[in-house]
Amino acid sequence: MSAESTPEPGIPGGTGSRTPRPRGKGRRRRPRQRRKGLLIAAWTAAGIVVLGGTGAGYLYFKLNGNLQSVDIDQALGTDRPRKTDNGSENILVLGSDSRSGGGNKKLGGGADDGSARSDTAMILHIHKGHKKASVVSVPRDTIIDRPRCTDTDGNAYPAASGVMFNSAYSTGGAPCAVKTVESLTGIRMDHYLEVDFSGFQKLIDRLGGVEVTTTKAIDDPDSHLKLTAGTHRLDGEQALGLVRTRHGVGDGSDLGRIQLQQAFMKALIEQAKSIDLFGNPKRLLDLADTATKTVTTDSGLGSVNRLMSFANGLKGISPKNMTMVTLPVRYDPADPNRVIVAEAKAKQVFTALEHDRPIPKAATEGTATGDANGVVRSGE
Repeated sequence: MSAESTPEPGIPGGTGSRTPRPRGKGRRRRPRQRRKGLLIAAWTAAGIVVLGGTGAGYLYFKLNGNLQSVDIDQALGTDRPRKTDNGSENILVLGSDSRSGGGNKKLGGGADDGSARSDTAMILHIHKGHKKASVVSVPRDTIIDRPRCTDTDGNAYPAASGVMFNSAYSTGGAPCAVKTVESLTGIRMDHYLEVDFSGFQKLIDRLGGVEVTTTKAIDDPDSHLKLTAGTHRLDGEQALGLVRTRHGVGDGSDLGRIQLQQAFMKALIEQAKSIDLFGNPKRLLDLADTATKTVTTDSGLGSVNRLMSFANGLKGISPKNMTMVTLPVRYDPADPNRVIVAEAKAKQVFTALEHDRPIPKAATEGTATGDANGVVRSGE
């Protein structure tokens, strides 16, 4: 997520959920922990799964009451791509400041008028059998044609041509974001998951920080991030700054920020694996409480039980079976600060997802990258 906005925590994420890869050193972890996967599971399910099985009903209802959900299906109606019947699932994951609004401005985000916006967008595709996953990050600065859409209050918004991708969310919220992604890809989104920026910061602090190694110094006043080259344990505010920075790395574009986010996601997964969450009930409760206050889901995932079931279904996905790419784009000749979709190569990506096949390497070769690959690695 960038100084103006960022994706890919986030994502988290993540977050979606993938299995953390084993480290070369350190004590062995129990199989249950070693399978900790996709970012979504790391953020929301670790605590929920255990607490939900303790019989502590009041904790369950507390966590359930934290969740917010939106009825995407009701808002979008029937004019949507058909559901696939090949056993795969598609989830749109967004990072936004919707719950904290202008409060994120001091962290390098938050719209001046206090309205919510989304800086990070990822299409998480879970392949049949839930053993493999593909993540496609969509740059917020991508110029697209936004379709007509309706928000959850029934307000209709006209179609618009030649606008930035993230204008969909700021215009009509989650339903318009989903509608735009479905129009762009031709693929139906089965679920929606939104992670709040401020909550992301708190989650990192609950985890005790995340260790990363920077191969170059990063200094971005817009995201309030200043790091020397070397190994750092980032607290929540620094982590949020990292996944939102863009001007301090690579070519200064949203693409470079996406590369940082993808690298941070790997480090975050390793951190979630390395601490004994299950042996620390207080930390587990704090994490679950923070996580459920941080996410907004579609109504299909809008309860602790449903989130728990969803996350449990992702535990078998290992890092080696997770493919992470950026939507194939090229710089806009009319504005180097914007990108446009590389139609032919993007079609290869969307066709692969639609038919539950691996994304071909040729689909992302020769496209704009952002020049920030390798700037951040997992801590060493």
